[in-house]
Amino acid sequence: MNTLLDGLFNLRGQAALVTGGSRGIGLAIAHALGGAGARVVIVARRAEWLAPAEGALREAGVTCAAFSADVADAEQVARTVAAAKAAVGDLSILVNAAGRTWGAPAETMPVERWREVIEANATGAFLMCQAVGRGMIARRYGRILNVASVAGLAGSPPEILAASGYAASKGALIALTRALAVEWARHGVTVNAIAPGFIPTRMAEAVIERAGQALLDRIPLGRVGEVEDLLGAVLCLVSPSGGYITGQVLAVDGGMTAA
Repeated sequence: MNTLLDGLFNLRGQAALVTGGSRGIGLAIAHALGGAGARVVIVARRAEWLAPAEGALREAGVTCAAFSADVADAEQVARTVAAAKAAVGDLSILVNAAGRTWGAPAETMPVERWREVIEANATGAFLMCQAVGRGMIARRYGRILNVASVAGLAGSPPEILAASGYAASKGALIALTRALAVEWARHGVTVNAIAPGFIPTRMAEAVIERAGQALLDRIPLGRVGEVEDLLGAVLCLVSPSGGYITGQVLAVDGGMTAA
């Protein structure tokens, strides 16, 4: 490997925890971190998705462990972080990719669905940051990356996306990212976020299909994204190359939020 690139993006000897790591963006990130040399723990709420994901990572040569947990439950988070550390060692990287959504016009959004989305996307990320961050602070090193969304940066016409709870949760995640970045910088911990545009994961496929050309017309690059479009930014922000970047939200959206 090129010596410069190896120094910038080498994760050998590091351990990472990825929530929402059993599929979609989270699983792709887990593969990227493992490919860069990290030992990886994936966490997801639904156990049935974890075994195939863990198997795929191991088949790719990644040292991996998998745990089922609801990230919005503080006790489950504490147990899972302890188990992760026992499995792969002290965690120097945390990626919060777990997420839920519920599509409905704001005027008819059921409050229980609102709470579920906020709890999973905002409270869950906070609890994971808190539990993993304590160890990072003690060791004076850490990289935290939150997977937000362009929905947290700007509103969307309802014919493209009507999901006020999701938008609010991602806006909260962006604010949390900036707050923790400033609070924990003195401890050597960086906290950043990526804000993906429309990526055809299981969660977003129906939205993309329904919006069709109206969505593409809003994206200057003229296409929806792919999970692979996110991985360069992810590796930059969690590796040694990201040591002077903190509190930032990088939109990976084909220019959508710039238009």
